Amino acid sequence: MKNILLLIVVVVQLQSPILLAQTDSPNIVLIFADDLGYGDLGVFGNPEIKTPHLDQLAQEGQKWTHFYVADPVCTPSRAGLLTGRYPIRSGMTSKKRAVLFPDSSKGLPHSETTIAELVKTVGYTTAMIGKWHLGHLPDYLPMQHGFDSYYGIPYSNDMDANKKGPSAYKEGRNNPFFQPDYRDYNVPLMQNDKIIERPVNQSTITQRYTDQAISFIEENKEKPFFLYLAHSMPHIPLFVPEDIDIKAYSSLYAAVIHSIDSSVGKIAEALKLQGIANETLLIFTSDNGPWLSYTTHGGSAGPLRAGKGTTFEGGQRVPTVFWGPGIVTPKVVRDMGATLDLLPTVCELTGVSVPKDLKLDGSSLVSTLTKGEKSSREDFYYWAFGELHAYRKGAWKLHLKQRAPVNYDNAFILETPELYNLRSDIGERYDVAAKNTALVGAMKNDIAMHLEGMKDTLPDQLHWRIK
Repeated sequence: MKNILLLIVVVVQLQSPILLAQTDSPNIVLIFADDLGYGDLGVFGNPEIKTPHLDQLAQEGQKWTHFYVADPVCTPSRAGLLTGRYPIRSGMTSKKRAVLFPDSSKGLPHSETTIAELVKTVGYTTAMIGKWHLGHLPDYLPMQHGFDSYYGIPYSNDMDANKKGPSAYKEGRNNPFFQPDYRDYNVPLMQNDKIIERPVNQSTITQRYTDQAISFIEENKEKPFFLYLAHSMPHIPLFVPEDIDIKAYSSLYAAVIHSIDSSVGKIAEALKLQGIANETLLIFTSDNGPWLSYTTHGGSAGPLRAGKGTTFEGGQRVPTVFWGPGIVTPKVVRDMGATLDLLPTVCELTGVSVPKDLKLDGSSLVSTLTKGEKSSREDFYYWAFGELHAYRKGAWKLHLKQRAPVNYDNAFILETPELYNLRSDIGERYDVAAKNTALVGAMKNDIAMHLEGMKDTLPDQLHWRIK
């Protein structure tokens, strides 16, 4: 009996590597939430919001507790995700404008190389569904950056608002059940390069994104594909379908998170029904931390300090789950990772040769995902609004510049850098720089070398406007 039990353990431990070896061209499903905080999921400790599907995927796959985005606001974060490069390199960050707007005349430069473009070189079909926010004009839409098709809202769902929209939200954001009129936000829904609905009925948008994603999976089950699904929420304004009783939840925000969790569950189920779950890597994460100024509509960073727009942990550390029954070794990963690492990870999994002249800021996480080995990432640089604000190396984080924790304005240079031990002080409350002067000096040297390597960056792309 003991021998039988031992055999079972060995088979289970070897299952993922064996299946990976048989999966030369795994499908990639990348799901990106908008303004979802570190503390907004059940599996990341939220006591009220129920996320059974993501909880299950985390249990079956990997939950990463130290996973970072390239920037704490929308546009530069998305640029970093798709290119594997800090957005300062591509000019997709700015001291003048935080993100792209409907009057912006630029977008992701054509000189940048995206995940979609790279996997297409080895025969992948690609689709982008949801919030793009890397340029809404024809020259910058997803089809110009490696995607075969596009369905979604080209920028944030609160843009193109009439006067009634913002004023109503200013009054209603302290009401956890306030739901605005979608007609107060004149945002377009696009299919490829055409507007098919304006204003889009946002109460149905999460479900429509999900339906489009499932249709894409069903249509492409016989060949490898890369699906990038970027939900427009829980970025405000918040909406759920009319048939959902929001009073059954603790808040409208909780209902929105529940709908996103349901969406993830439906997509995972579709992969199973099509018989391709073992050949697929599903990644779920967020573009930045919660928008705290919107109070009951803004989510939670849990134990982390501050939120969206800041380089405190609450602004750039995000809840992240990797799932793939035939690829991922189940584990809670407490090493560092970042969205910058996804491009080299996808390239290694799919057999893509990364161009030698492409300067990347990430490294592959494949050995961690498939074998449970230590992550290759040892440090992380916190960029925001075109400037370096902080640096993490191992457990230590050094702040050089900070922004207001809630509204992320009033940036200021610290007279004396602040040092925090994130392993023992997750909330960044206890500055220990005075007791670790040698370490502060060494980290400053690392920062100087990093900045030296950023001198060939592209000019600011975000401040240009349509005349």
